[in-house]
Amino acid sequence: MIVKNIHTSKVQKVFRIILGLFMIMAAVGHMTFQRGEFQAQVPDWVPLGKDLVVILSGIAELILGVSMVFLGRFKVWAGLALAIFYVLIFPGNIAQYLNGIDAFGLDTDKKRLIRLFFQPVLILWALWSSGALKALLHKKSS
Repeated sequence: MIVKNIHTSKVQKVFRIILGLFMIMAAVGHMTFQRGEFQAQVPDWVPLGKDLVVILSGIAELILGVSMVFLGRFKVWAGLALAIFYVLIFPGNIAQYLNGIDAFGLDTDKKRLIRLFFQPVLILWALWSSGALKALLHKKSS
């Protein structure tokens, strides 16, 4: 699949950079002060150690965040990759809700349930701000 770099507005660029910075901060948390809380979100059925999953996902977040901030030329690919990442980590959010795990201030079932509805927002944010949504819709209509 060949994707041309889609023109995005200044607003989209700002939101892409904000999301990228958010991912970089999350990566730092994964590898340092929030490591235990992130481990609590790793479902028990994942066949790797929870700490390894947290470190690997932190590395992925760092790469994706840096890509969103600094690799504007490849923003469509970065947005697609970040959206896929958000889909892949969603089972951890579901597991946190289903198992009643307290982490990140999500200490009630209601808070954990509400958090689940933000994952689609993050997916759309990544796709929209990077121009990937426009690229996907244009590809579909071609």
